[in-house]
Amino acid sequence: MRRIHSFVIATVALVAAFGTVPIATAAPTAPAHLASFNCNPGKFCIYSDWDGGGTRCQWAQDEVANTADACSFIRNGRPVRSVWNGTGHRVQYYTQTNYHARVGSTRPGHGGNLMGSYQIRSFKPQ
Repeated sequence: MRRIHSFVIATVALVAAFGTVPIATAAPTAPAHLASFNCNPGKFCIYSDWDGGGTRCQWAQDEVANTADACSFIRNGRPVRSVWNGTGHRVQYYTQTNYHARVGSTRPGHGGNLMGSYQIRSFKPQ
């Protein structure tokens, strides 16, 4: 019993001498799924990897008939794994050029991961 009492007194003395060590806390941040998408406001972005990673291609135009014209990973046959819509309107996207074979759409200010098994070859406002 005397050992436990001595240990408690020693612990209290150390805390008093050195103070308490605050637990590290992080500043509030955006949710991880939003913070990872690097897309300029007003643009529609597609990415070669999940969660906005890999190569990014972005467009300021409202519609693009052939994304391969300005996107290297599409030209190289790689699929689109994630998207971000930084525009002020819903964007519809298609697996074929010239707005054929609609595969999905994304609301303004939203994005996320796709199936990752296809390319977005064209897009336009809904």
